[in-house]
Amino acid sequence: MNARILSSLLLSAALTVPALAQSNSSSSTPQTAPTSGAALEPLPPPARTDFWDGDDPNLVNLVTHPFANKKYVQRMTRPIKDRLDELDQLTSSNAAAIKDVDARAQHGLQMASEKESLADQHASDAANRAQQAQIAAGGADTRVSTAEQLVGNLDQYKASSQTEIRFHPGQTILSKPAKDALDQMAGPLKGEHSYVIEVRGYSTGRGQAAITASQKMADSVVRYLVLTQNIPVYRIYTLGMGSAPAADTGETGHGARVEVSLLRNDLVSSAQH
Repeated sequence: MNARILSSLLLSAALTVPALAQSNSSSSTPQTAPTSGAALEPLPPPARTDFWDGDDPNLVNLVTHPFANKKYVQRMTRPIKDRLDELDQLTSSNAAAIKDVDARAQHGLQMASEKESLADQHASDAANRAQQAQIAAGGADTRVSTAEQLVGNLDQYKASSQTEIRFHPGQTILSKPAKDALDQMAGPLKGEHSYVIEVRGYSTGRGQAAITASQKMADSVVRYLVLTQNIPVYRIYTLGMGSAPAADTGETGHGARVEVSLLRNDLVSSAQH
């Protein structure tokens, strides 16, 4: 019996020495919190409650705690498990923050790309409008040059044909030969441009009476051209010359008559075509 008790005591002592060394090493080494993004409090030292927690060995504890039990192991590993859970939470939080930053960065890059594309489109549209404006300006210069040329040629009228209409003294009625002569002159003018018709009336007598009579004969010719041959009235210039000398000969005394002259501007006509 005594030999059995002695063997038990020796076996317990052999198991107790490593446990005591581990307990002293655990209690002497300071515990530091893992470095992470958030400050963690250091692990509190385990409370010493019995022989296995670092109390002074004695025979009672040595006999009643011959081996480490499950509760002891759980109590010793619980702080480590808590810190591991905290590290998992920090890792998960950091991963979520990194994912959020990456999503914002991708969104910013996409917006910058869209704005760059829009700016390129606006620049292209501006270049197209500038080119169109340049083309329009070139066309305007061409039209201005053409208009200047037309204005410069407006007074370049030359006599094309001339007809003389005779009247009986004191009368303004057109005879059949007079109408035929006017038809022959005005007939080819339908649809034509760049021409004017000059109608000059001459009369016998003197003073205002001669001028009035010459004006009435000229008006008779104009009326026939407008109503019968559809000549625009703005293309006809009427002059009552009275007893003034003729423009071509400078002589007077040729009787009551009307000189009808067709004037053409070939320069303007060719420019329009």
